[in-house]
Amino acid sequence: MNGFGKIIRSVQAFGRELSRKPVSPPAVPIPSIGVALGGGFARGIAHIGVLKVLEEENIPVRVIAGTSVGALIGACYCSGLTLDEMHELAHNTRFTSFARWTLSRCGFASNDRMIAFLTRTLKCKTFEELRIPLGVTATDFNSGEAVVFHSGSVIDPVRASCAYPGMFLPVEIRGRYFVDGMLSHPVPSHPVREMGADRVIAVHLRGTWTQKGAPRHLLEVIGQSFAIAQDTMSSIWRSGADLVIEPDVAGYAYDDFKRADDLIRVGEAAMRAALPEVRKWIQIAPQPEVEMPPAPPEVRSAPMPAD
Repeated sequence: MNGFGKIIRSVQAFGRELSRKPVSPPAVPIPSIGVALGGGFARGIAHIGVLKVLEEENIPVRVIAGTSVGALIGACYCSGLTLDEMHELAHNTRFTSFARWTLSRCGFASNDRMIAFLTRTLKCKTFEELRIPLGVTATDFNSGEAVVFHSGSVIDPVRASCAYPGMFLPVEIRGRYFVDGMLSHPVPSHPVREMGADRVIAVHLRGTWTQKGAPRHLLEVIGQSFAIAQDTMSSIWRSGADLVIEPDVAGYAYDDFKRADDLIRVGEAAMRAALPEVRKWIQIAPQPEVEMPPAPPEVRSAPMPAD
């Protein structure tokens, strides 16, 4: 009988212990957040400010896609550069760091210096090695096809994504000629979604290239034409975004690399203003505690009758 009594007491003790502990609600999975970085030449330095705030606030970024300068910033970040390293890089970079003027029927400049620039800057050189998955957009010059690179070498796809038509020569990759990804994906929100993001933050560097009046040179004509085209296409890329961030870069020129600190602050301000919305995505709503019913009263076993 002693053994049977011990079993009963053990069951009763276990019941009392359960009654003291609430049942925890099931964990709510954090959505996969992706960031789409648009183009904008030197204005793209604002992307660093956006990424800085996300990292400081512990917002997990799972995938990134970039167009033009967005591809360049994305490649640096995904390869493992710290934000301090990216800040220093932006502070020291100038147009001639990755481009050189040239005489050609196809453009005024070549971005072939970007090969050496990216080789010494990136901490890894292939998509497969990146710490965060990256998509780099470009546009097939002959077919107009939108292409998103995900594998192989990072360097040439980034060069292709930055090959602004009329300014830079097209970039050849495996027998195909590519120009700037802005022609097909001004802000690559849909590629980020296709890479598996549940929530997409799209960063649009909106701004005109010219002041009121006549353009001063050919680059302003080309740049302003692209700005108009971007606005026309905005309904397409906006449909792929859950949140659009638009840093105030209107007062910055396309080659304002010397104003890197200001551009980073502009990106930070825009992202901080949008943080409440992003926090909603990862917030786990508190659940009421579920109490177990009280344990039944202790049952004492009666002595067994003697034979």
